Amino acid sequence: MSELRNALPQIKTDTLPGPNAQAIIARRANAIPNAIRCGYPLVVRRGEGAMIEDVDGNLFLDWVGGVGVLNVGYSQPDVINAVKEQADKYFHVMMNIGTHEGYIALAEKMNEIVPVRGDRKKTMFVNSGAEADENAVKIAKGYTKRPNIIVFSGAFHGRTQMTMAMTSKKAYAYGMGPFPDGVYRAEFPYLYRAPKGLTEQEAIAYYVKRLEAVFEECSAPDYVAAIVVEPIQGEGGFIPAPIEWVKAVRNLCDRYGILLVADEVQTGFARSGRMFVSQYWKEAGCAPDIMTSAKSIAGGLPLSAVTASAEIMDACPPGTIGGTYCGNALSCASALKVINFIEQNRLCERALEIGRTVMEYYRTELAEFGVAGDVRGIGAFIGLELVKDLETKEPYPELVNAVIQKAAQKGLIIESCGTYGNCIRFLCPLVVTDAQLEVGLAIMKESIKACLDELTH
Repeated sequence: MSELRNALPQIKTDTLPGPNAQAIIARRANAIPNAIRCGYPLVVRRGEGAMIEDVDGNLFLDWVGGVGVLNVGYSQPDVINAVKEQADKYFHVMMNIGTHEGYIALAEKMNEIVPVRGDRKKTMFVNSGAEADENAVKIAKGYTKRPNIIVFSGAFHGRTQMTMAMTSKKAYAYGMGPFPDGVYRAEFPYLYRAPKGLTEQEAIAYYVKRLEAVFEECSAPDYVAAIVVEPIQGEGGFIPAPIEWVKAVRNLCDRYGILLVADEVQTGFARSGRMFVSQYWKEAGCAPDIMTSAKSIAGGLPLSAVTASAEIMDACPPGTIGGTYCGNALSCASALKVINFIEQNRLCERALEIGRTVMEYYRTELAEFGVAGDVRGIGAFIGLELVKDLETKEPYPELVNAVIQKAAQKGLIIESCGTYGNCIRFLCPLVVTDAQLEVGLAIMKESIKACLDELTH
């Protein structure tokens, strides 16, 4: 199996998608809803590490990783064996009916590593990031006995009815209303697009005042149960929350008895150079009260978690949280092995190495094109914002869309994000080899150059 794990991108067919992939994509169009869109010429046969082989034998380097699901990469033998061992025993026990030890062991591990406030912690499991975020809101309301929450511009929290209301970009919720009441929105500190002329310190003060305005214009603070924040916005454009702003939000929460919820669905499990970005918050004295996690938690099996202090968790009314598949035995077995793999293979340190390499390349090698408006992120959670003009910062979504297609034709899978659709996200598996990373960066540069030539001539 190792030949794919260490391979480099290679397109073998004359066209993409190749003939076998074309046939399956045609079947897809007839079988599943058009609303589940896919613009990539990719039909996967197998994956190892950061590499994918498609059904025609083409080899792709994956810089999306299931949108942050595959931090440990495809097909890790230890994880596969853990799932197989559990499958030989049983697939499922519903925790309202019986107990399976894997759920308890994983909860104990999460309570050990999740940096939320409180000496004694508890964790519950659900199946998706959206479920985790929705349950975090329920838990916050159960503890505070308050009805409202505050979220932010650029936020993405899911596609349930509650999390569609929480999500900023309404393309994800078009025609799905009415939505739950009591969800109010503040402005996220998007420093690259802060009001012109402000220093970073002045910009942070501006965004704090914009949050405080919500208390005056939307909900008095004593009716707010929680403020829900992505430590680094995902769909919003891979924008880190400045730590000084987080400190100010933490102070507001403490002043008014509001719970601070960190949505680490996409940012968790070593991607940032820590197991969670909230570790940076804790080191700065502003740890969250509740943290949600998902995506890379189980290496591709459906699982998500909500962690908080025992005091907060146990205030939730009985029967209001949980569900049939929550904490499935196979997923828990996978997650325990994934966390062990991250720790044993020092993937937090590897994320920092990868991040330094990618950021330096973006800032130096791409500077010649005059379109790399901002390069930002933490660890290997990196956003590249492309603009038409470095002074006006006019977004360049046409270039991003063209680069995604061009890179795929060269064997590199990348994805866009951002409020204006003009950012490229970096979510490559943390097990990527140095050689693969070097080739991927070269393909990125080649693709940007070729697309600029096509768009401007």
